[in-house]
Amino acid sequence: MASAWWPCLILALLSGLAASGSPRGPFLLLGKRSLPEGVANGVEVYSTKINSKVTSRFAHNVVTTRAVNRADTAKEVSFDVELPKTAFITNFTLTIDGVTYPGNVKEKEVAKKQYEKAVSQGKTAGLVKASGRKLEKFTVSVNVAAGSKVTFELTYEELLKRHKGKYEMYLKVQPKQLIKHFEIDVDIFEPQGISMLDAEASFITNDLLGSALTKSFSGKKGHVSFKPSLDQQRSCPTCTDSLLNGDFTITYDVNRESPGNVQIVNGYFVHFFAPRGLPVVPKNVAFVIDISGSMAGRKLEQTKEALLRILEDMKEEDYLNFILFSGDVSTWKEHLVQATPENLQEAKTFVKSMEDKGMTNINDGLLRGISMLNKAREEHRVPERSTSIVIMLTDGDANVGESRPEKIQENVRNAIGGKFPLYNLGFGNNLNYNFLENMALENHGFARRIYEDSDADLQLQGFYEEVANPLLTGVEMEYPENAILGLTQNTYQHFYDGSEIVVAGRLVGEDVNSFKADVKGHGAANDLTFTEEVTTEKITLWNRAVPSTFSWLDTVTVTQDGLSMMINRKKNMVVSFGDGVTFVVVLHQVWKKHPVHRDFLGFYVVDSHRMSAQTHGLLGQFFQPFDFKVSDIRPGSDPTKPDATLVVKNHQLTVTRGSQKDYRKDASIGTKVVCWFVHNNGEGLIDGVHTDYIVPNLF
Repeated sequence: MASAWWPCLILALLSGLAASGSPRGPFLLLGKRSLPEGVANGVEVYSTKINSKVTSRFAHNVVTTRAVNRADTAKEVSFDVELPKTAFITNFTLTIDGVTYPGNVKEKEVAKKQYEKAVSQGKTAGLVKASGRKLEKFTVSVNVAAGSKVTFELTYEELLKRHKGKYEMYLKVQPKQLIKHFEIDVDIFEPQGISMLDAEASFITNDLLGSALTKSFSGKKGHVSFKPSLDQQRSCPTCTDSLLNGDFTITYDVNRESPGNVQIVNGYFVHFFAPRGLPVVPKNVAFVIDISGSMAGRKLEQTKEALLRILEDMKEEDYLNFILFSGDVSTWKEHLVQATPENLQEAKTFVKSMEDKGMTNINDGLLRGISMLNKAREEHRVPERSTSIVIMLTDGDANVGESRPEKIQENVRNAIGGKFPLYNLGFGNNLNYNFLENMALENHGFARRIYEDSDADLQLQGFYEEVANPLLTGVEMEYPENAILGLTQNTYQHFYDGSEIVVAGRLVGEDVNSFKADVKGHGAANDLTFTEEVTTEKITLWNRAVPSTFSWLDTVTVTQDGLSMMINRKKNMVVSFGDGVTFVVVLHQVWKKHPVHRDFLGFYVVDSHRMSAQTHGLLGQFFQPFDFKVSDIRPGSDPTKPDATLVVKNHQLTVTRGSQKDYRKDASIGTKVVCWFVHNNGEGLIDGVHTDYIVPNLF
């Protein structure tokens, strides 16, 4: 389980390939994100495949591109992949004429230095660079001899985040030439079950997409395949260039029988939390807007358009104010005001009247907005059960007043005091985005870059929609202290509708009988506690060497190779072999506070007459009739339980009359069955001794 996500620069350095393209030894690797790009000019990229396996929101992706140099001289072949900024590269290999050269992934600073050194020595090297809103580009090139084949293989991984009620998997498709074998193949496995699955491409019409795309889901499994033919790739019926140039996006969500879901695998746990149906917590928003001279023109117009849409979406229970900063600071109102229809209409008039002027005083603008929120709380101007948010939009660096980034961060941190989050929106490229991001993160928020495109106003509105509906504040995820060794972040200022909180940790031991997770938070009406308790007891079905793992919390049916297995949640598991015998494993649940007994499994055989005389084992040896005789019934040590003599298998045994529960019809109470008990672990009745039948695991 990966517990850290670092969207930083990564370098992969291929140090063993000389400029001539002749491999001379192993090389170091390059790493980080992107998607395939074939090169013409005598080089044929004949295959590109993106293979993705998604398990519990975690995506493992392998991008493989194969090319051949059909020219008479050595040619440079490039591998160019654009990957999500939240992904991280785990492996890269390059194979030339059947010889594979592995690489080493390097982190930011080390990578940059090794890259520069490699380039100066004329060696093959690669570097990751930013590429647009969601992507970073991984590029590496190598000289390939005439007639030689080369295979690039890049592996990257990513934790998919829930956004507006869906998980999104984003792939950039840009091969730049027709490719004989092009395929995207995605398998999704979600233990909670998949509730919806969709896929769309920005570069192809729905008609063409429908014939090249297949998608399906059932139960826990989903599958998406995109495999366009050469003709489907052409930009026109007679064209030789490719229309595959854009975004391929897969979205899905999972079933949610309860607000949380805890999964335990190999000594680690991951807790997914996403409650539904809660009332929205009223919010108090301070919009801190940069109106300096650099915002003039399209930027300010788009900001106004976004704010007008945001005002349309505000609820009457919310409170707001606008703080404008340039060389100085001004406000719409002296205090926060409620979002009544009258106030919202007045706010729209104010937004339309905003004009650019002067310098950029970020420090004073932020401190005024923070002070206004603090004062509103102290003076009880806002509802007791409400939450506060600061949203700042700027397009430049501070250049008047306090302009030192570290000092501004300190001032803001002290003013907020951990009481509410700060969200920073950076407009355009001419700003210190790292400063905005660090300041937001240390105040429990995040930063977003708003790109100077025609849809900048929609980008701003889209961000607001993410934070518009807080369902919980002050969220705390609690786990048994004696059961865990390590934990990721487990406290959050807010839980927003459509999102998901994910906490992971390591367990003290792998053999944990039960695991309890408590989530506490403040709702719109009262304080809430959500409890999720799971068992780590697993049901493993092996198909040759491939295991499938389930739990008693599942409801699932699996049929393969003449075997059928059905799990009925928290009740039983039924296993049938073709038209033959059926086994039932019943989960007997005992009162949780019982001082001695614990939950146990009962193993039962249905239609045992179908089993052959050769069936043996602890139970199998009794499936066929055998001779026995009970005689000499007499008082035992317990007056209510007489003893007798049992003659079986040429042995004479003392047995005691008693009763046993049969749980096949009633898993809770069972049915009382009178029987004779054999002493000494069945010695004389069973073949061999009882230790012959003890195995460490059922599967």
